[in-house]
Amino acid sequence: MNSPAESEATWLYLVRHGATEANERVPNILQGNAIDLPLSPEGERQARAVASFLSRFPIRRVFSSAMLRARQTAEAIARELAVTADVVEDLHECDVGVWEGLDWRTIRDRYPDEHRRFVENPAETPYQGGESYGDVLRRVKPAIERLLDAHAGQTVALVAHNVVNRAFMASLAGIDLRLAPKIAQANGCVNLIRRRAGQTDLITLNALFHLAVSDLTH
Repeated sequence: MNSPAESEATWLYLVRHGATEANERVPNILQGNAIDLPLSPEGERQARAVASFLSRFPIRRVFSSAMLRARQTAEAIARELAVTADVVEDLHECDVGVWEGLDWRTIRDRYPDEHRRFVENPAETPYQGGESYGDVLRRVKPAIERLLDAHAGQTVALVAHNVVNRAFMASLAGIDLRLAPKIAQANGCVNLIRRRAGQTDLITLNALFHLAVSDLTH
C-alpha cells in the first residue's frame, strides 16, 4: 500500500470502525444500526493505530457513517491528519431487525428456518425484520459513488461497517453477493479502492499490518 502516485486517480481508504464491547463479547453479538455503542478502550487504540498509519498518505477529507463507533474512529483519523471529518447519512450499518443484540448460536436456535434461509442467500433474504445484503448495497453504493465523484483526483478516507464494507467490496470484486459474508473485515482494518478512467477497483482488502499482532488473533 505505497502512497498513490497517479494524479488522475481517486483513492479511497475504506476503514472498518474500531471495536466496541459488542464486538469483544464471546460469543460476539450482532450490532446493526440500533445498538449505537462507543468504542471500547481497545477500539480506541485501534482507531489511533489506523490514524497513525493513514497519516503517511495525502488524505484530504475523512468521512464516516453517523453511528458513534464510526464517528469516533473517523475523528481520531481526522485529528491525526489535521483535516475535517464529516458524516454520510446513508452509510449506517445494516438493519439486522429482531436479531439485533443476539449471537449467531442463539439466532440459529431461536429462528432456525429464518436463519437457514438467510445463510443460504443473504443477498436476497434479509436479517429477520431488517435488511438483506442486496438492500445494503442498493443504499450504500450510490452514496460512495457520489463521494468519489465529489472528490475526483483526491485521496479520502471513509469509516464504515462490517456489512456495509462487505457488500460494497463484493460488488467491486465481482463476487456473488451471496458470498459477501465470507469477506473478512476486522475491526480497524483498511481497504484501498482506486477509481481511474471511470473504473473503480478494489486494490487491497482487510489490511491489518498497522495493528499489533495481538489483534490478528481475535
